[in-house]
Amino acid sequence: MCIPLFMSKQATSLPLSLPASAAGVPLYRWFYDELRAAILEKRLASGARLPATRDLAKQYRLSRATVVRAFEQLESEGYVEGKVGAGTYVARVLPDELLQVGRSARSGLKRARKVRWSVFANRLRPFPEANLRPARAFRANQAALDAFPTALWAQVAARRLRRASAQLLAGGEALGYRPLRQAVAEYLNTSRGVKCTAEQVLIISGVQEGLERAAHLLLNSGDPVWVEEPGYPGAAIVFRAVGARLCPVAVDSEGLSLEEGQRRWKRAKLVFVTPAHQFPLGVTMSLRRRLALLEWARRSHALIFEDDYDSEYRYAGRPIPAMQGLDQADVVIFSGSFNEVLFPALRLAYMVVPSGMVDRFAAAQSVSLRHAPLLDQAILCDFITEGHFARHIRRMRELYAERLAVLLQTAEEKLSGLLEIPPVEAGLQTVGWLARGITAMRAADEAAKGGVEVIPLSRYTSRRFEREGLILGFAAIDGKELTRGIEQLARTLEGLH
Repeated sequence: MCIPLFMSKQATSLPLSLPASAAGVPLYRWFYDELRAAILEKRLASGARLPATRDLAKQYRLSRATVVRAFEQLESEGYVEGKVGAGTYVARVLPDELLQVGRSARSGLKRARKVRWSVFANRLRPFPEANLRPARAFRANQAALDAFPTALWAQVAARRLRRASAQLLAGGEALGYRPLRQAVAEYLNTSRGVKCTAEQVLIISGVQEGLERAAHLLLNSGDPVWVEEPGYPGAAIVFRAVGARLCPVAVDSEGLSLEEGQRRWKRAKLVFVTPAHQFPLGVTMSLRRRLALLEWARRSHALIFEDDYDSEYRYAGRPIPAMQGLDQADVVIFSGSFNEVLFPALRLAYMVVPSGMVDRFAAAQSVSLRHAPLLDQAILCDFITEGHFARHIRRMRELYAERLAVLLQTAEEKLSGLLEIPPVEAGLQTVGWLARGITAMRAADEAAKGGVEVIPLSRYTSRRFEREGLILGFAAIDGKELTRGIEQLARTLEGLH
């Protein structure tokens, strides 16, 4: 049924009718939607006077409050305008038209405005996007997200939200939720051998943010930065963006080679390392090499950025304490992430900075962030202090060890002579060395055709590496998919050998 809408200035009729309200739709919403549609479709012309609210209420058998509420919503959004003593009129210029700025018959000929970008903007390169497709063999750099206890997390979150205080809702220190900083400090002191207090801990969104913050505060254009070769590309992206000079330093069986760094580059303002589990080769920096690097940094007035990205998952040997715990000269900035351990969308990580640097890092944090997302931080704090975090790590360590065993056993049976996987002590992925004559890029392309993901080692190097290798993840996928992946990869490599 359609109902005519009448002008209330005498009974002047408008060429408009409104359909009856739909079941379940609030009356004010129905009335608002129909008037807005009539305005947009030009059934109510711009500048047309609308009937008085009393008349409309009587006409449609509505309460006047319902009609007034619809009018107020239309006026707040710019579709109608009230004139004191003169009534309400359809706006001359509608908000939807304002969104079409620059559109006209000749708009297609308009030249794009030239922007004068900063030097920093011109150096920026986009970070590679994460793979959002379902995990398959051998998805690297991803935890077993299907094994995360979402129901438990929801319980902790609901309990925290129910008792959230006004102070928590108002926000707090830019450095982060103080109880979480205290919990992180205790965890790192106990489990990672880090020496720090809560005052030295900054809560950030990820190690990448920590790198970006440190680079802006510590590096000027042209400053030399040592990076591992092969190494984490995200660090190189940040350092290039601030104009630093990248100095690749080879990684051997003991980690970053200090001898080569001194021979090739002599000095550095900052050294980026992953000593607990080198990315991507997986080697652990020896104690001898750690102590030598710390002493060299002290004498050279250099700083070290220690990325402890996945050290929680260790399957062989004793836990390796962080380099920061050996630091006697305050030269190490330490960073780790809950995103790798729990789930990537959490976006919570931490930095531990020397006590003399805290004020400057805090100032930078307050300028860029202002208010930290305290609710998420409070939920994570509860998850840690109630013991759930430690239990989750233990469960995941067992699960990943089982999946690693499947990978190694099946690879030994199916990939002998084609791909050599060295002993794996920690982490979520490993390197596999290809037989001579097989190129990693070709192998990755052909494997993808069979539904297998492998990453050529060359993606993490700036120069030709001495051996061809592939990066294989094992944490994100179950044993059945790992077995399928090994069998498919074996067929692929046999065809290339």
